[in-house]
Amino acid sequence: MTAQAKGEDRASMRTVVAASSAGTAFEWYDFFIFGSLAQVISKTFFTGLSETAGYVAALALFGVGFAFRPLGALVFGKIGDQAGRKGAFLATVLLMGGATFAIALLPTYQQAGIVSPILLILMRCVQGFALGGEYGGAAIYVAEHSPPNQRGWSTSWVQTSAAFGLFGALLVILATRWALGHNAAPGAFDAWGWRIPFAVSIGLLGVSVWMRLKLTESPAFARMEAEGAASKAPYAEAFGQWKNLKLVLLAFFAMMSAQGAVWYTSFFYVQTFMEKFLKVAPGTINGLMMAATAVSAVFYVVFGWLSDRVGRKPVMLGGMTLALLFYFPGFHLLERAANPALAEATARAPVSVTADPKDCALQFDPVGKAAFVSSCDIAKSALANAGISYANHAGPAGSPAVVQVGDARIVSRSAKGLPAKEAKAVKTGGEAAIKTALAKAGYPTKADPARMNWWGMFGVLMVFVIAATALFGPLAACLVELFPTRVRYTALSLPYHIGTGWIGGFVPFSAFAIVAAVGNIYAGLWYPVFFTLISVLTTLFLLPETKDRSLD
Repeated sequence: MTAQAKGEDRASMRTVVAASSAGTAFEWYDFFIFGSLAQVISKTFFTGLSETAGYVAALALFGVGFAFRPLGALVFGKIGDQAGRKGAFLATVLLMGGATFAIALLPTYQQAGIVSPILLILMRCVQGFALGGEYGGAAIYVAEHSPPNQRGWSTSWVQTSAAFGLFGALLVILATRWALGHNAAPGAFDAWGWRIPFAVSIGLLGVSVWMRLKLTESPAFARMEAEGAASKAPYAEAFGQWKNLKLVLLAFFAMMSAQGAVWYTSFFYVQTFMEKFLKVAPGTINGLMMAATAVSAVFYVVFGWLSDRVGRKPVMLGGMTLALLFYFPGFHLLERAANPALAEATARAPVSVTADPKDCALQFDPVGKAAFVSSCDIAKSALANAGISYANHAGPAGSPAVVQVGDARIVSRSAKGLPAKEAKAVKTGGEAAIKTALAKAGYPTKADPARMNWWGMFGVLMVFVIAATALFGPLAACLVELFPTRVRYTALSLPYHIGTGWIGGFVPFSAFAIVAAVGNIYAGLWYPVFFTLISVLTTLFLLPETKDRSLD
């Protein structure tokens, strides 16, 4: 090959990587602004619910978008395997951009009542459906263009697009908060400013579509199509033939279970944890996450490159194992670094709730119809809203709940059977008494910036970043290499989006709901621990090395 031809090939490869990664970064931006604004979304679209239920509902809605990703994976996977890679992921970016921009125009709950959250749910479903077809198309398109010895490095740019998308989302949110904080009335961001990050997506959509229109079909698919070897029934081949189905199952259990758990714990649940439980200011969280995300962009490429040298399996296994071992120590370190006063108060004056177990309900009601007014429910609701860990003790049948804060003892009254006005007064009084006891015991209402160990917080985040990027950096190359060309788009996309969608997307919701139910702010970590452990064992014993496989 001449020097000119080599130069043209390199330029062509750069265009392929840039166009695929830019479009994917934009779609991640669209998706991540929703997760980063969960607190504001809960106030805007779920004002009919209590504070805790509204926050859980907003996190669940974040997960709903992910739940629809497998459906998009099936639909666009079939299109990609039968009609080509390019057209499939061009359509996804149009759907994603349109749904995101539409969210900026939605009415609030106060303006339209129940219609408001229904429209929001619909837009989230469209977002999830579109993103289900995006990742597989981009990863496969880049891998099928890449030289065999550079697949890990080339596809890692698709992986790092997630970092660019998240960084862009956090940057726009932070810039909007700053601008409105200096130039608008107090509360402007929560009132209407949250719409700006969603509206910005229309410009990014135009850029992404323009770049993708310049692309041609992937060489592997073009060869297969020219030979008349394209699959006529991708679903039947991918899931109806054991030789392919076992690869789908292997991809899910070995890689995607951990990918969903590790990545979304590292970049999303950590935000929920800091804001809701450690009482760190949203602006501070955005700044920290932007710094961690910016650094992560480098590590995706580093670990993708490393997998071209030593193999996909050892790099990914190292990442998921690091996360598994660091979940609990890392979040404990984060508490001591971000809010030492909370850690000190917890050690000095531990909180417990002694109540009749039959008097305690699981306080999650997305439709806002249930009234949690028992003695136990009032006590636990006050502690959950305050983000306080507490121990549970069984009390005598029929006895009122007792909250112990250090040496202080508060008896929680029941509001069952009382008229609405009296019930509200009882609940308000009980919550006030508990908050007073917590304040006297030294429990802070917010983290003190003067006492924050900024480097300690960033250090914890960086350990999770290394774990997540070591797993995610080589993952696209490994997935592409695992499946045959005929059904690659369909077979790859489904396990990927079940893992990231159903496991990863519900990390913040599931972990927070577990905490609210159990009472320990660290209890939610058992969710990612479970799924990460599955992948560590499956990868160690069953996943083959794919680095040197031919894509044909």
